[in-house]
Amino acid sequence: MKKHLVRIALGLAIVLVCIGHAAQLYSIGLVAQLDHIIYDTRLRLTMPGRATGQRSAAASIVILDIDEKSLQEVARWPWPRDVMARLMTKLFEQYKVAIVGLDVVFAERDFSSGIKRLDEMAQKELKPVAGFADLYRQIRPQLDNDGLFAGAIKGRPVVLGYYLNSDRDAKRIAAIPAPVLPKGAFGDRKISFTSWVGFGGNLPEFLQNAAASGHINSLPDDDGVVRRVPMIAELDGQYYEALSLAMVRTLLGFPKIEPDYPPERFANKDYSGLEWLKVGPLTIPVDEMVSTLIPYRGERGSFPYISLADVLNDRVPPEQLKGKIAFIGTSAHGLLDLRSTPVDNVYPGVEIHANLVAGILDRTLKQRPPFMLGAEVLLLIIGGAVLALLMPALSPLYACLVGLAGIGLISGLNLVVWSYGDMVLPLAASLLMTLALFTVNMAYGYFVEARSKRQFTDLFGQYVPPELVDEMAKDPEKYSMEPKAAELTILFSDVRGFTGISEALSPEDLKEYINDYLTTMSAIIRRNRGTLDKYIGDAIMAFWGAPVSEAEHARLGVISALEMQSACEEVRQRFRARGWPEFNIGVGLNSGNVRVGDMGSKVRKAYTAMGDPVNLASRLEGRTKTYGAGILVGEATRILVMDVEWKELDLIKVKGKDSAVRVFEPIGIEGQVDTKVLDEIKLWHRVLKSYRSRAWDRAEAGLRDLEQIHPHCKLYALYAGRVSEYRRSPPPVEWAGVTVFDEK
Repeated sequence: MKKHLVRIALGLAIVLVCIGHAAQLYSIGLVAQLDHIIYDTRLRLTMPGRATGQRSAAASIVILDIDEKSLQEVARWPWPRDVMARLMTKLFEQYKVAIVGLDVVFAERDFSSGIKRLDEMAQKELKPVAGFADLYRQIRPQLDNDGLFAGAIKGRPVVLGYYLNSDRDAKRIAAIPAPVLPKGAFGDRKISFTSWVGFGGNLPEFLQNAAASGHINSLPDDDGVVRRVPMIAELDGQYYEALSLAMVRTLLGFPKIEPDYPPERFANKDYSGLEWLKVGPLTIPVDEMVSTLIPYRGERGSFPYISLADVLNDRVPPEQLKGKIAFIGTSAHGLLDLRSTPVDNVYPGVEIHANLVAGILDRTLKQRPPFMLGAEVLLLIIGGAVLALLMPALSPLYACLVGLAGIGLISGLNLVVWSYGDMVLPLAASLLMTLALFTVNMAYGYFVEARSKRQFTDLFGQYVPPELVDEMAKDPEKYSMEPKAAELTILFSDVRGFTGISEALSPEDLKEYINDYLTTMSAIIRRNRGTLDKYIGDAIMAFWGAPVSEAEHARLGVISALEMQSACEEVRQRFRARGWPEFNIGVGLNSGNVRVGDMGSKVRKAYTAMGDPVNLASRLEGRTKTYGAGILVGEATRILVMDVEWKELDLIKVKGKDSAVRVFEPIGIEGQVDTKVLDEIKLWHRVLKSYRSRAWDRAEAGLRDLEQIHPHCKLYALYAGRVSEYRRSPPPVEWAGVTVFDEK
């Protein structure tokens, strides 16, 4: 036992970490995300799909869709309320639907009939006209679209939707219904309701005439996927029901919502005990936030969709809607009622409510009650303690068998709870704990920190800064010399006119010249977490994003290029003092997905990057001379860097590239560039726009203004020459402002 103490201690530490996550003392993002993936996978594998049986409530649900067809045939949304009134009348009188739920909000008045202007005229301009007041009083109800809609839903089972929000500037728009449960309905129990401060409701006359109203909010998890809907939400200490719950209650004759708690002997002061909501004969399971898991039946379209255009134009057989539970919502992309769900990344919000109503009525809701937290912690304690004590004493073969058996037992138990108990027991922490215990025991004694650090220093020390080597050595398994795909930013730097410089200097002076330049520039690159790839004579190749991934790889590359150009002045002064030739450099930058790793021949290998973005970065460095720019940056890099002032130079097609790319010159950090320079850039961009649109006169006039600001600017002279040439010989019709370079 003594010789395994370290392993046991490490194992128990892993168990404690997993328990802390399960007990919600903290959250481990990887575990939470894996739990989401496992939940979504189980859900997709066990979905019933489209309901066809008459006993299923899902078979009685239909979605009346405000789709693209409806927007084209009827009108752009929102539709006039007289159209909505006509729709309500058709649905109940002609089609005999059982109930209508509206996943839309009517927060503003409808003046499309001109009633507002007519009211003003009746009070002012036309008031003296004999008989006008009586006539207008008779026809006004037919012009009151809001009144028509309110009358059409009066006395009918219509459930309105509204939304709650908690934005910083949350407003309270229109009106929402009275709460279904008042303040104090839950006593002093510690229940974590979703709490809101604002709302977008409906006009009061609509609320007065509708049968009920419910909120249409969902509850996205931390990955942005909608798996739950709060059945009861809190606003100002009062409680409001979801649209799905309001529809079910309307169908059942408005029974009260009764919070259902387990017997007091099973509860304690820290346990809310709220596990279900009773609504008449139905029981709705809720979690610690009083939300219910959405019982998705399948991918988008699991319920019948009928275009509202077809309903309004009598193209739907009456039997198709008779006795149906109808939802009105939208699948049109422009109306922005689409959600990311476990079953589809683009899923209409209205179908979420349909799934919930079907699940409540069919009693097919999965449960994730608060006590499942305790069940997961207990499972981790028992399983973790057994594995942490047992695995160190086993051979690798038996440790593998025990690990596999543990994963099998945990997964099997979880599946039984899901399938037969209709409960959701988190699985990721248990699986990761088992895998981590196995990995630690297998790897212990093989990877030691000193050896790893020494190995990484040998492998990467010549490429990356020492601080990055230290960072990599903390987790050596993450890094390898093996080639891989990665998103990098690549930099090439070259001395202008180096051939002439090398001929003008003695070998000794040339050595000092190049060493001073390379040392200065390399220090800047390493200071900004860059990886030095190689020196190619007087050229430097470097990149950001490997071997240590860097989210700001593009920005660090651009900052390095700007600092390199700034450092040129100091180097230039040192060289002038020694009577050496003038010193200038050109820098090319580009970003993209490349192959990076240890590559080469059997004779010699090097850690380097290869790919089309690398080639383009090299070509851009070569083109700096054409535009008189110190730095030339590809569009892929420009898109990733937002806090730098940019000057677009051209749209070019370089040798080896089939498509044209926009190229830019970074001017400086945002907020640190002189206003006059920014004004000059704006003027230049207007000139560039005129040039590309063949407005030669405007381009030429702008260039004259720019040349007055900078008489010797190579860029302005270059474009002035191009404009003059295109005046004499206009470019072809398909010309899009692209400059083609055939040479490297």
